[in-house]
Amino acid sequence: MLAIACFFSGAALRICDGLLPRLAGDFTVTPGTAGQVILAFAMAYGFSQLAYGTLGDRYGKARIVCIALFASAAGALACTMAPDLDVLVRLRILWGAVAGGVIPMSMAWIGDNVPYEQRQATLARLLLGTLSGMTAGQLAGGLFADSAWGWRGAFGTMCSGYLVVGTLLLARLRTIPSHAGAPPVRRAWLPAILEVLRMPWARVVLVTVMAEGIFLLGPLAFLPAYLNQRFGLALSVASGFVALYAIGGVLYAMAARHIVRRFGERRMVLWGGILMGAGFLAWFLIPRGWIAAPIALAVGFGTYLYHNTLQTHGTQMAPTMRGIGMSLFAFSFFVGQAIGVSLAGQSFDRLGPAPLLLVPALVLPLTGWAFARALKRRSEA
Repeated sequence: MLAIACFFSGAALRICDGLLPRLAGDFTVTPGTAGQVILAFAMAYGFSQLAYGTLGDRYGKARIVCIALFASAAGALACTMAPDLDVLVRLRILWGAVAGGVIPMSMAWIGDNVPYEQRQATLARLLLGTLSGMTAGQLAGGLFADSAWGWRGAFGTMCSGYLVVGTLLLARLRTIPSHAGAPPVRRAWLPAILEVLRMPWARVVLVTVMAEGIFLLGPLAFLPAYLNQRFGLALSVASGFVALYAIGGVLYAMAARHIVRRFGERRMVLWGGILMGAGFLAWFLIPRGWIAAPIALAVGFGTYLYHNTLQTHGTQMAPTMRGIGMSLFAFSFFVGQAIGVSLAGQSFDRLGPAPLLLVPALVLPLTGWAFARALKRRSEA
């Protein structure tokens, strides 16, 4: 049930990528300006984590996921009725704020109930739901952008999905103990956050995941618009190509147990960074639009070699305050995404695609190398 919940949360994270050119046309703005709908969602999603961690530790993580699903349905419904871009951006802030409880609290629930040596493989199974949702959301965004229903139809569909999975999860709450695996934690909000931030390893993990949000998810949001602009691909086709990014993550998730055992965490994050950087360079150099599709598949596989290792360490940053730890993890990730979308949008509008693609091509391999070094120092300590 948590994986299904993460499916719709993942779809919400990516559905606007393919819609940006349609939003830009409907509201007579540039794609970078239309990108405010992604920026607003990501910022609100990230900042809301600071509240959800405390609520999850106190009242139960599965219960918070269920509440967040119904609130997200209301947020998506409100977005379908937005009369202009300014109102839509404000409503996306509300939607992002209430949606923030789904994925991090699901991961924290697994952290409470699954031993560490089995956790990366279990999180990979949860990741199947998230990535399938990202695939569906990115593809649906392009399909709705090319249809008469447009962005209003896309958000209405999201509302329906949230309602269905929220109802199913509500029916299961009686069989999912709200505090399974972890007793309630009643620490004051700010002191608990500061306690986690004082942990050196927590700071390494949080800075690394913020860098991933800035240099991966930010530029990735403008990739369908880039393919549409450079190669003249229909938005549905461009979004479908980019959606293979999530399929690459699904392939990783299916093989995660064997990959972890064979390669180990350090080599996974190192090669993940190399694959991501090489993919962005290849997107810049390709002579034909269709080549973007297999590149997206490889980048997705590399991303989750890297990210799943990172989020596994996120669940272990503060075992006695896992909800707060995961909330800070998600906060860093999505604030990084918001910063990345803002920078990528300005770069795309003013400087074209070169900085959008070449900066991640350089930074992402360096980030993977740096985190691999940090893991080695930690294992030797």
